Amino acid sequence: MNRNEKWEAQYAIVWTFVEKHHRAPSRHRLEEHDMLNWLKYNRKRLNKGELDEYRKEKMDSLGKLITSFHRRNQYC
Repeated sequence: MNRNEKWEAQYAIVWTFVEKHHRAPSRHRLEEHDMLNWLKYNRKRLNKGELDEYRKEKMDSLGKLITSFHRRNQYC
């Protein structure tokens, strides 16, 4: 398995986790640390502009999915 395949596999794992649990991986749960570390590392690379265009689009769509589940205060 090459790097692109590993990246795609981890992306799919994080995507299904977010869809199933309606939240991002938590730093307080040990079983979610691998997903959280992968997500944080790729966010850092995204912010530095080190990701290629394909991965950038994928990370943007994952970020939109995660923020779609954020709760809003009903009194704002």
